[in-house]
Amino acid sequence: MPDVILFDLFGVIAHQQSPADRRALVATADASTTAFWDVYWRLRPPYDRAEVTGAEYWRQVATELGTTFTDDRIAALIAADIASWNAVDPDMTALLAQAATAGTRLALLSNIPEDLAAHYEQHHGHWLRHLDVIGFSCRIGHAKPEPEAFRWCCQELGVAPDRILFVDDRAENITAAQRLGMRTHQFADPAALQQEINQTRPTAGRARHHPGRVTADSSYRPVKPRPVPHP
Repeated sequence: MPDVILFDLFGVIAHQQSPADRRALVATADASTTAFWDVYWRLRPPYDRAEVTGAEYWRQVATELGTTFTDDRIAALIAADIASWNAVDPDMTALLAQAATAGTRLALLSNIPEDLAAHYEQHHGHWLRHLDVIGFSCRIGHAKPEPEAFRWCCQELGVAPDRILFVDDRAENITAAQRLGMRTHQFADPAALQQEINQTRPTAGRARHHPGRVTADSSYRPVKPRPVPHP
């Protein structure tokens, strides 16, 4: 059985953007809904790779929309964007705590920009502490579904791919992990995942815990934009 459970963040532990949060972002930008989301996702990869700052990203969004954003508007957009990705599933954070208590090693691999990563570190430490390794795309230099992102996790965890159960909601990430030999679970709901975990038992003692462990590397690779979820 796998030694480690490697989780995705958004769509698994954290919720996707809610319709209300999506409307708030569009209203803050004062743009048409269709045009806004097209530009938001099309320009997102360099932001996720930290090739641009949050302010630079939103200035690029404004240019594509044929407008300009003041510094105050940009600050409001960054805040609204962070808020839109902030909600976590309490059933999932409870699942993490239970799995960690049972002795299962846990890790995280997420495509995420620096502004949002820093927010999670500041405000979600009560459950991030259960993770031995945290791989944020804006810190490790690789992003899913690139095989290097998964290999980075294997190296940091000190385990072979076939000793990892990878949990993600996106088919392309599941496929990439399977190609490297990882066991996978395409996430649909906490109950189905809990059933999978109940069948998973650690094969060795729990390794030394490294809460909030990330790398300082700031080189990046392309990140595939996350599709806009339907309300």
